[in-house]
Order: sequence, then C-alpha cells, then structure tokens
Amino acid sequence: MPRCIPFANTAVKQAASLMLAAALGVFTAVQARAGDAPIMHVEKTATCGCCHAWVERMSAAGFEVRARDVTQDALTQMKIAMGITPETSSCHTAAIGGYVVEGHVPAADIRRLLAEAPAARGISVPGMPMGSPGMDFNDEREPYEVVLIGEDGALSTFSRHE
Repeated sequence: MPRCIPFANTAVKQAASLMLAAALGVFTAVQARAGDAPIMHVEKTATCGCCHAWVERMSAAGFEVRARDVTQDALTQMKIAMGITPETSSCHTAAIGGYVVEGHVPAADIRRLLAEAPAARGISVPGMPMGSPGMDFNDEREPYEVVLIGEDGALSTFSRHE
C-alpha cells in the first residue's frame, strides 16, 4: 500500500508549486517539438517494481515515456504540488499533455483524457489495485475506478474496471 502523503506547510507547497509550473513548462516545450504525441514524464522511486512495470506497459501501449527515479520526499512534494491528496495517491506520478496521471491508470484512460481534454487536474487510480496495469500479477483482479480530479480538487468517476 502506498504511504500517505504528509501535508507540508504553505511555504513548501508554494515552492513545490513553482517548481512544478517550471517543470510543466519544460514538458510542454518538449512535447511541442516531439510532434503530435505528448511525452509522458514519470516520477517514481527506484525500488518500486510495480512502477517500473507500469512504465513498461505505457511504453508498450505506444507512449513515449521518460521515467526518472527520485527520493520519496521529492516524489511526495511533487504530488502535493500537483494536487494529489492522500485520497488520490498511489506510488508513482506522471505528467502528460498538461495533466497529472497518478498511479496505475490504464493506457486507454490516458488516451481518453487527452482526447476529451476535460477541465481537470488529471486522473488517478488511488492505491494499488490488483489487476491494474503494473499490478497485473497472475490472474488476481479486483474492481477499481479511475478518478477524475477536477480543477477545484473535486473527485468524480472517470471509468470503472472490473
């Protein structure tokens, strides 16, 4: 199970938000040069095998993925800056097309997010449900939802997977 994100003080949140804004600006510039397909930037810890498996699934699904190993503290600060709460948190965080993608989100849902372009922060698969991409070991499965994170932080169901 992922660790809960500790809430940082306001100064730390503001600094992390500024770093995130600068990083997303770089991501957007890189995406514009890359052509039609946006590049997926993933931040994860080096020791998380399911994160590595999810990155492999996204690459196999046709996304250009640039993964970077960071410390747990750096990952936590990035999650806070991107509006990921303990309720929406998982083990890795990605940015693509101006959206955050948190956790074990299926490729089809990411494509739908990019195609529909809703006014939202992004989507998340909270926790680490068995059967989700990267958590698809053996035949073990559990139903899970992909949650849309609104610009105001409100949550709604984006899709359901049985």
